[in-house]
Amino acid sequence: MTGSTDQPIAAPEKPKPEHKITRWLGPMLSLALILGSFFVLRTELADVTLADIQQGIHKASGGQLLLAIGFTVLSYIFLAGYDALAMRQLGLKIKLATVIFASFTSYAISFTLGFPLLTAGTVRYRIYSASGVSSSKVMSLTLIAGMTFILGMAVVVGVGLMWQSEAISTINQATAHLNQLAGMAVLSAILVYLVWAAAKRRHVRIKHFLIELPTLKVSLGQLALGAADVCAASAVLYVLLPEGHGIAFETFAAVYAFGCILGVISNVPGGIGVLESTILGAFSSVGKSDLLGALLLFRLCYYLGPFVLAVGSLGIYEIVMRLSRIRERIVERQIGE
Repeated sequence: MTGSTDQPIAAPEKPKPEHKITRWLGPMLSLALILGSFFVLRTELADVTLADIQQGIHKASGGQLLLAIGFTVLSYIFLAGYDALAMRQLGLKIKLATVIFASFTSYAISFTLGFPLLTAGTVRYRIYSASGVSSSKVMSLTLIAGMTFILGMAVVVGVGLMWQSEAISTINQATAHLNQLAGMAVLSAILVYLVWAAAKRRHVRIKHFLIELPTLKVSLGQLALGAADVCAASAVLYVLLPEGHGIAFETFAAVYAFGCILGVISNVPGGIGVLESTILGAFSSVGKSDLLGALLLFRLCYYLGPFVLAVGSLGIYEIVMRLSRIRERIVERQIGE
């Protein structure tokens, strides 16, 4: 742990009031995405029955499920790297076991409940504060980890549009050239950010705290780690697809990352409905019942399973911490007597 402390930065004396249009723009965009996603789902699944979905689930073999679980574990290992990178930026030194536990529980819970700044930040603070990490450091860590997630998705989308432009053109009905231009735009935006981050130390103000943004070296690590995580997460769903689907992994990963981005914008917990509508709309060549069965298994492997494990682990952690405090009080009383 670090011995440094954070000093809150005073907020401006007269903050500018938020414009009404700006205040409502985000919620309205989220609502539009949610409604649009459920409209697509309703249209796509109009002729799919529950029996069809069950049949699609049963088609998955034991080998596919083991691969899905393996890629889920790999993805959560990469997610632990998000926290490790953020700690390097913030100058924190925490035990690896604590980092892995805090990262896993915070992501598994926030992925399912949504509102990551609140849910993931609360879980992280509960665990990291026991190691002497301040609330402002936890806020900074959560923000930097979130940036890693966004940068990773942007890299996968940009590379996918560039590399698989023709395959994606059959999905979004745009020309291959237009997809390449879009990919170049995404990668160029990332490059601009890297140049901007390299120029000097950058900070953002959130209420009373001044948070330092990652340096160029850390940002490059974020790009690599974030892209690796998105690929591992998309592989969980990819290996659950029915055999003979004929979809290249690069194409699938780009579409998956795009669906995740829409899910983040919508603020729907786990992007539920948004991701499904994106995948179903993009890969119409695959049987809808088979695809939906794979999506349900994906939710079980990547979201529900880790969520249950995280809640149980956090409950055990709380019990152990409380017993430890009781034991310390008993020892203190004995020494005092």
